[in-house]
Amino acid sequence: MVQLVMILLGVDYLRNRWRGLMIAGWLGVLAGLIVFIDALDNAIYFPLHPFAFLLLVEGLATLTVAHTGIGGQRTLRYVKGGAFSLAALLILSGHHHGHFILSMIFGILFLTDGLLQIASASVVRYKNWKFVVAGGVIEVMLAIFFFQPYPTHYVGTVPYCLGLGLIFGGWNMVMLAMRVKKLEVNPAVLGNTAAEEASSAETAPLVTEWDGPPAADEPALTIHVWTPVGSSKSAVVPHPVIDRYIAAVDKNGVISTGHAALESPEGVYISLYPAVDIDRSPDQFTRLLRATADNNVEGQFQPDYVTESEKWCPSTMQVRIRNYDAERLKRFWEIYREDNTYNLTHRNCSSSVARGLEAALEGVVGKIWGQRGHWWVLSKILTTPELWVAVQIRKRAKTMAWTPGLTLDYARALSMLADPRPAGWIATIRRALKKMFSLRKQWRDEKAQGTTAPTASHEPSNDKGK
Repeated sequence: MVQLVMILLGVDYLRNRWRGLMIAGWLGVLAGLIVFIDALDNAIYFPLHPFAFLLLVEGLATLTVAHTGIGGQRTLRYVKGGAFSLAALLILSGHHHGHFILSMIFGILFLTDGLLQIASASVVRYKNWKFVVAGGVIEVMLAIFFFQPYPTHYVGTVPYCLGLGLIFGGWNMVMLAMRVKKLEVNPAVLGNTAAEEASSAETAPLVTEWDGPPAADEPALTIHVWTPVGSSKSAVVPHPVIDRYIAAVDKNGVISTGHAALESPEGVYISLYPAVDIDRSPDQFTRLLRATADNNVEGQFQPDYVTESEKWCPSTMQVRIRNYDAERLKRFWEIYREDNTYNLTHRNCSSSVARGLEAALEGVVGKIWGQRGHWWVLSKILTTPELWVAVQIRKRAKTMAWTPGLTLDYARALSMLADPRPAGWIATIRRALKKMFSLRKQWRDEKAQGTTAPTASHEPSNDKGK
């Protein structure tokens, strides 16, 4: 999460506020430890029911306004509202079964994520993969902690989770403050001093919210994705989830992994492909998953989208973003294209697009909300569901590999942050009132047309009678 927040808010924005971040982070860690330790002695002082009631209110409120969301935002609101409401109802049920079910849910989530992290890191073997395996082991241990009843017989599940959330969140804030304290440029993206100065000199955009994605004729950064199923030459054998995020296998046994590219109105086109097609037969595919130097091959960058789509086929999905930094993207591309190395898991089309997208979005959220108080900006981004979705996608891609499916979801989540959509109660009420007045005007017009229509039809009948 630290790197993604650094990318979206920008080093310039965060560096001037590192002391406040540090203090808030340590306070979060301290509060988390207090809540967690308090829950260990089987005497729960944490106000479970008031907390559950607030959780229920938030969940129901989110479900109420979920239909006003656009695209993926609507889905995220339904998921968030449903999860909050379910957790609150399990707590408010007031008996052992509710706490037990909640503990099992958290345990399964930690266990699944930990095992997946261990397995993927062990197969891909990218740099520092052993640290990721260690993190997966810790998640498995936390899962075991939630599965077993000691010491509170599952009643302490909520304080445990809240305490862990405060600890990890506070520690992430401390790490963020330590990293931005003395930074001049953002290590998460490629850039230079000139680009940083040019970007910081720009004024914040006047528009801070949009009702939807950019129009077809509106200049925007475009992420093109060819899904594995959509790019397969023959009919594929259905494999749910695998088809979406990893690869599709057709009836002849040929594997299709899809493709991703990034296009900007300024002429930058990032589309990396192996110079010679890689043998992706099932018996060789496992070996190619290793992110090691022996799997590096020569790659080639496609000239533009028109050329690539004519040679192959149009992209299956597109994500378009208004708010991006063209200078940073240009600088990134000038450096990145000097190396045409291709690696199926470590440096592929999707990882190239993800890195280019992060370079283009560096500091855009800080520019959008920079005129507001910095704590308001930080709370705004940390409470946005799309940030947490993007964090999880980025984590999964870093521990496994960037795929077109992950790149598509990542771009969609970041587009909600770069081009914010109305999400709060005030915006929702405003839109609801606007719709009410629009419907009222429509009804008045229909009523007026209804009263004049008989008169218009009556006159010809009189003429005819005469």
